[in-house]
Amino acid sequence: MTDQDQIPTLYEWAGGAEALSRLTEEFYSRVREDDLLAPLFAGMSDDHPQHVATFLGEVLGGPDDYTRHHGGYRHMLSRHRNRAIRPEQRERWVELMRQAMDVVGLPQDAEFRSAFIGYIEFGSRRAMANSQPGAGPTRRTTIKEWGWGEAVPGDD
Repeated sequence: MTDQDQIPTLYEWAGGAEALSRLTEEFYSRVREDDLLAPLFAGMSDDHPQHVATFLGEVLGGPDDYTRHHGGYRHMLSRHRNRAIRPEQRERWVELMRQAMDVVGLPQDAEFRSAFIGYIEFGSRRAMANSQPGAGPTRRTTIKEWGWGEAVPGDD
């Protein structure tokens, strides 16, 4: 066994599915009350927080349940198309996610926070770009896995 085999995934370090479910429930409770973000999520289904927890789990090295049960990357992308997310909405999304991380007690260590927030920044910027009217097609067909310190190389 190599040292690499012993390094936990971000998913494991965060606390797995249960921790990510707590995170997204807390986060979306804040989104529903936020004047800037609530309009973007007005039609959000009750199970949306769980779908996002499942997506984050796959991104962070957990099971591929989002791909197997929810349509994978293409489905996630379709949920962002033509929403015209504005920079200030993206920034608020990141801010509320940081707050929710603290409230639900995700790990506080700098390495985890840096990696997790790195993905939140990356993902929210990609979502904003893909949400713009007329955004071109993407070559990506699979969910990008995010690790400690860097994303796995691949198409955006």
